[in-house]
Amino acid sequence: MKNTISERVADFLKNYPPFSALESGQLAALSYEVTIVHKESNSIVFSEKEAPHDCFYVVHKGAVALTKKGSTQILDICDEGDVFGLRPLLAHENYKLEAKAHEETILYAIPIKEFKPLALQNHQVGDFLIESFASNTRNPYSQKHRGKLYGISNEPGNGQETKLLDLQPVRYSSDLVTCTEGTQIKTIANTMGKQNVSCILVVKDGLPMGIITDKDLREKVATGLFPITGSAKSIMTTPAITYPKELTVTQAQMAMMKSNISHLVLTEDGTTDTPAVGILSNHDIMVAMGNNPAVLLRAIKRAKDSKRLRGIRQGIMSLLQGYLEENIPIGLVSKIISELNDATIKQIIDICIKKMETEPPAKFTWLTMGSQGRGEQLLNTDQDNAILYENVPEEESETTRNYFLKLGSIISTELNTIGFEYCPAEMMASNPLWCHSLDEWKEVTTHWMGNPGPEEVLLSSIFFDFNVTFGEKALADQLSLHIFDNVKKFPQFLAHLASGALQNPSPSGFFRDFLVEQDGAHKDFFDLKLRALMPMVDAARVLILSHSVKSINNTSERYEKLAELEPQNRELYLACSYASKALLKFRTKHGLLHNDSGRFIALDKLNKEEKIKLKRTFKTIKEIQSLIEIRFQVKNLLR
Repeated sequence: MKNTISERVADFLKNYPPFSALESGQLAALSYEVTIVHKESNSIVFSEKEAPHDCFYVVHKGAVALTKKGSTQILDICDEGDVFGLRPLLAHENYKLEAKAHEETILYAIPIKEFKPLALQNHQVGDFLIESFASNTRNPYSQKHRGKLYGISNEPGNGQETKLLDLQPVRYSSDLVTCTEGTQIKTIANTMGKQNVSCILVVKDGLPMGIITDKDLREKVATGLFPITGSAKSIMTTPAITYPKELTVTQAQMAMMKSNISHLVLTEDGTTDTPAVGILSNHDIMVAMGNNPAVLLRAIKRAKDSKRLRGIRQGIMSLLQGYLEENIPIGLVSKIISELNDATIKQIIDICIKKMETEPPAKFTWLTMGSQGRGEQLLNTDQDNAILYENVPEEESETTRNYFLKLGSIISTELNTIGFEYCPAEMMASNPLWCHSLDEWKEVTTHWMGNPGPEEVLLSSIFFDFNVTFGEKALADQLSLHIFDNVKKFPQFLAHLASGALQNPSPSGFFRDFLVEQDGAHKDFFDLKLRALMPMVDAARVLILSHSVKSINNTSERYEKLAELEPQNRELYLACSYASKALLKFRTKHGLLHNDSGRFIALDKLNKEEKIKLKRTFKTIKEIQSLIEIRFQVKNLLR
């Protein structure tokens, strides 16, 4: 008679590494020895410094939070399929973190005695466990994700995540609610209730003297120690503990822990000699920590609908704003935001597939194009996407195409719901022109490259920056190989692509004046995208294609690779990489400032320093355009 419980355990484990690498017989035998553990919310799985258990754990349902003793900061959250508690298996020492059920949770306890021989026999299993233990990740995907997310290697002890948290500013309330030392306690309580605040600042001559929190009201007034008719002076905490407003998350946490308080008064110079500019609460810090990329990534993966994802995207924008204000390198910022965008799109696709009546009839790939394909979509701009699915028999082609068109339509609608606007030119997977089988896409791209008119060059420029966001990467790899083969087959295509890269007008005219729009809704505005960003993007694309370099889509990274490939032009290419980052940062900052795409810039709103920095990129643009004009003999096309 079959043991149905162990079979269910095996069916679950086989979907997750390292168990997916085990043979079916090995997995069945191991599953028979697994213990099922139920944990209520907030119950401890193991404590910091606790002696190791004789097992490690896999989350079946729910979530487990990993923390350091005495800290409210959640270092990581393990959810379905994640492995934790590996220390006794590999290090033979007490636990370094506390593991607590973040919600009601069911765990599979894997006995080390039964599992260790399997890890020794199977190098894939052993390598996974060692890498997971060293990098504090739980599966190959999160390890890869962490490396891509922070733009660093996965070596243990790198500390980049902590560094980002150290640099991340906290958002504080600048709507101060104040009173004087003589204000009656009853009035204070009523004011705090009406204003829905947890504290009130006591000021004298405009300077902070002390603070009264809801805790003071509970412990000093509600207990009868002080009458409600008393004054603020009798119950306030004084002197007020003040800090400068430029606090980071880590600094704020340390300050509160040091003084055992839940509110900080922020002043211009960090002393009580200048007026208060805001109040920072422990809740503000928790919100800021929620905007940590690792926490946001977890939240995305756990979201069940587009409404929840739309809310998370607001957190992503807050994270972006904070990083720019702290001057974190734009290359690192773009990696983080692009990874979070990719994760969001992937989650939307998962949600939409479940809405379909049947599973996909063939393997497919969701391709993001344009700025998101290049990892440069930091703001909420429009969609550019496509579907690539595997070849199917002729008799199944129509039903397969209809399925993916319907799926593409649902996905595009949901992406629009969470903030990715529809593409005005309908370059989306919901359009039959952007939803094809592998062979059909090969035919389409061959036509573009073999007949490079203006429209074909434009479509190629958009499509050739594609990136796999979801599905079978092997399909995209096959298409990429076909495209590179066609580059050799149609050498004139690169010349036409280079010509297209020169169509965008120069950023400046005589006396290095900005060339602005002459009419239309943006008259007298500078088109940053058309006149500065796109020339850099287009030039990088044609140059990287000419070298047959695969899998590098980001513009600045393309130029850095070109600097390696062409040492004689290294200085120019590195200048292009720098200019690309500078322009992307400039556009992002202005987009956030004006709550738009950042494309059109009002020059009268720029200060002198901003204008100088922007103009510095113009020389680089002209130089790279001159290089591609000569290299690809663009003038010969006109003869």
